[in-house]
Amino acid sequence: MTVTDDTTHIVRPTIGPRQLFIDGQWRESTSGARTDIIDPSTGRTVTSVAEANAEDLDTAVQAARTAFDDGRWSGLSGRERARILHRVAELVRERAGEIIAVESVNVGKPVSLCRPVDVLTTAEQYEYCAALAQTTSGSNRETPLHAHAYTRREPLGVVGAITPFNFPLILSSSKIAPALAAGNCVVHKPAEDTPLSALLMAEILTEAGVPAGVVNVVTGKGSTIGEALLQHQDIDKIAFTGSTGIGRHAASVAGQNLKPVTMELGGNAAHILFADADVEKAVGAIIKGFVFNTGQFCMGGPRLLVERPLYETVLTILGEAVSGVPVGDPFDPNTVVGPMAADKHVAKVEEYVQIARNENARIVTGGERLDLGGGFYYKPTVIADLDNASRVVQEEIFGPVLTVQPFDTEDGAIALANGTEYGLAAGLQTGNVARAHRVAAKLQAGIVWVNDWAMLDPAVPFGGVKNSGFGREYGPEALESYTKVKSVVISLD
Repeated sequence: MTVTDDTTHIVRPTIGPRQLFIDGQWRESTSGARTDIIDPSTGRTVTSVAEANAEDLDTAVQAARTAFDDGRWSGLSGRERARILHRVAELVRERAGEIIAVESVNVGKPVSLCRPVDVLTTAEQYEYCAALAQTTSGSNRETPLHAHAYTRREPLGVVGAITPFNFPLILSSSKIAPALAAGNCVVHKPAEDTPLSALLMAEILTEAGVPAGVVNVVTGKGSTIGEALLQHQDIDKIAFTGSTGIGRHAASVAGQNLKPVTMELGGNAAHILFADADVEKAVGAIIKGFVFNTGQFCMGGPRLLVERPLYETVLTILGEAVSGVPVGDPFDPNTVVGPMAADKHVAKVEEYVQIARNENARIVTGGERLDLGGGFYYKPTVIADLDNASRVVQEEIFGPVLTVQPFDTEDGAIALANGTEYGLAAGLQTGNVARAHRVAAKLQAGIVWVNDWAMLDPAVPFGGVKNSGFGREYGPEALESYTKVKSVVISLD
């Protein structure tokens, strides 16, 4: 099936039991254990996947190590790897309907958004990295030595990729595509609750021509195989996306074993609305910034800062607009906000909203579960009049909740925006170009958006500062993090 704008014929798929993908083969875990996978829109089991243990993880790592050492992937030229990565992108487009159905039933993503966001972004990641695969090179270096000096960029070896539940397709591709472009092999540990698209991508990568052992997918508990992956001596790099708490632990374990890491962690971005902005357009970006992916977006905009003269007006507009955002079955083409990925995530949102109530905050709209067919739904919620020290403002809620605070001056807005432990994304709405540049330079974030939100492209790097992590994904910067530099100096005497 090709990618089209038509999502009216995508229905819930029937998915059989899934196995581990190791060394080009599907296999059961050595223990025989399995994990049920739940459809967030119904709360019902849709299939089960093999639950790996440390022995299975070791088998996968050894398969990747063998594939790397014998050069079956790293030994190909960049142009040969690029042809295969281009084929991956073609297959993603051809099998778009299948991918959308799997991602929607596993994570609760509306089919209307999964096509232009998850599927097309994944295809474009592989296309972009295919181009980069042909440009990886070192450089000659002028020195006073009587020698010819140059550098080489070489693949690291075996990459351990650990990905979260909220964007399984995109966040696995953002690691696997550059890792493959650079010539590495991969062991991928997807989130325990949402592994289905990772297993589907293993099929697609194989069909495209990626050799056996080059990409391995091992499903199961993070406490078991995630930990084994971090500690495995044959893993040469860890690429991690997840919460700050788990990321801190992962970086610590990797550091003890002197492994390079990329850490894309939590976020709690501020979205600043200045009085000189186009308010109508700004409100659209504000709503997108906090309801996109049901708020399960580390680069979402859950904190809105409004210049005081607009404060009450904006709250009124948001109250009316947000209550009208279509929430419902992800397979309904009219749905904009689907369910959260699991009931435990809804419970976390409920906890934060109750904290806000206890602090006498104003619930402008939402603030409660939505009963729809047993699924994990929560109404998009806007909360005003919270103190900046409130946990609801300071911590990452990771749900469809927007807090709104007033500010009086530009410097005051910047101070509020920078006033959390996070620094993944930030944004501002203004009609003043000088202000846009001035404020963007002062915001402590890895990416800043002006007059829109979530403008992402494989050519533009993103990543965090402060407790939002380090390293960059996307862009040539990502490929650099999957290579090592070797210097060669040849005497001319």
